[in-house]
Amino acid sequence: MSEVTVSLVNPATGERSRSVACDSPAALEAKLEGARAARKRWRERPLRERVAAVAAAMEYFRAEREAVARDVSLEMGKPIAQARGEVDTLLARTQYMLGIAERELAPDRLPAKAGFELRIEHEPLGLVLCIAPWNYPLIVPGNVIVPALAAGNAVVLKHSPKSPSVGVHFERALAKLPEPVFANVLVPDAAAGKLVADPRCDFVAFTGSVRTGRSVYETASRRLAPVGLELGGKDPAYVAADADIAFAAENIVDGACYNAGQSCCAIERAYVHESLYAEFLERAEKVLRNYVIGDPLDEATTLGPLVDRAALRTVGLHVVDALQRGARLVCGGKQVLDRPGFFFEPTLLADVPDDALVMREETFGPVLPVRSVASDDEALALMNDSRYGLTASVWTRDQARAERFVRELEAGTVFQNRCDYLDPSLAWTGVKESGLGATLSRYGYLHLTRLKSVHARR
Repeated sequence: MSEVTVSLVNPATGERSRSVACDSPAALEAKLEGARAARKRWRERPLRERVAAVAAAMEYFRAEREAVARDVSLEMGKPIAQARGEVDTLLARTQYMLGIAERELAPDRLPAKAGFELRIEHEPLGLVLCIAPWNYPLIVPGNVIVPALAAGNAVVLKHSPKSPSVGVHFERALAKLPEPVFANVLVPDAAAGKLVADPRCDFVAFTGSVRTGRSVYETASRRLAPVGLELGGKDPAYVAADADIAFAAENIVDGACYNAGQSCCAIERAYVHESLYAEFLERAEKVLRNYVIGDPLDEATTLGPLVDRAALRTVGLHVVDALQRGARLVCGGKQVLDRPGFFFEPTLLADVPDDALVMREETFGPVLPVRSVASDDEALALMNDSRYGLTASVWTRDQARAERFVRELEAGTVFQNRCDYLDPSLAWTGVKESGLGATLSRYGYLHLTRLKSVHARR
């Protein structure tokens, strides 16, 4: 049988960089069986011992920060400064999640009844399959791997074929655990369905497209396996009439263009009160024109390439569609042609109609489409008019207004005067087609454990 490989393309040059061999069926079987066999010994270790072991293993990323960041930049195009920031975020989230593990995994002890003890235990699920994406290749799988291991689970990581080096880094780090409960596997995306269907995988955590998420959900449901799904977003921002306009414009642009806009919670549409609309566009254009497009390994670069040619086509299609429907191009709007690679100009679109693709479907690029609104009511209606519901942000000094948006917005996270940020003390979750379940916070542990009620007569 011939060896199956995946070819890597450097998004900054558009050239093939190398080929990586996928796991053979025999190697894949050995990894699954090895992790599954080790899980019982791992869960029997005291929680404090597991937490200490995971913490020590994850220090690998601190020691290898530069090498890890460089691999991230080379494989998916993130500017090196942002790649270092992702390493730092992984370490910070690891520290937080391990820091709350003992409290959140402790049994729930219920009020005493004479002659009885009632409690609820939080038991590990078994073997967790984590299917991770390329856009945040460190922190997205880290959100699952760290708490899953702390809770006593074994983990199999199936990373994106676009970022295989990150899987290897996790493998090197977690090889330091006292039990071999972590396995990194490399298979083509088309073969991932067999892993989802494998009865040895007790939980499936998937981050990616809605289409693939539906397939994962359907496959897992046939064997009643629980899943966690983080899917797409079309995250809106509303700039209210009382907003700090300079602050809002700068941060909304950053929320749209950080990581070249390749974030599930990127700002993908903005609604601005008509009294501030012209000023917002003027300020946003100035911020967008200050981005530095270049080699992701150059310290001066602030906007890297899109991940591949297909992404470039999608972003270009959305811009052209908006212009054909009557939107106005303020700046950007096209592929960067004076350099190789998959670069797209930071783009500002004004007066964008609600039926444009760029207002309806996930763009995943450095594009900010904007339209004016006459009232809070109009903004709320438009923000909720989406099949997605990951995050939404309102930019206002009025706390009462902000709380109204918190109540009425259909989103997993509502921001006031902030966007495109995850605090690990909060549940990362979505509604509608943005997903199911949660990572981070105490609820991340609840989704990686099962409940066992203990009803004891004493």
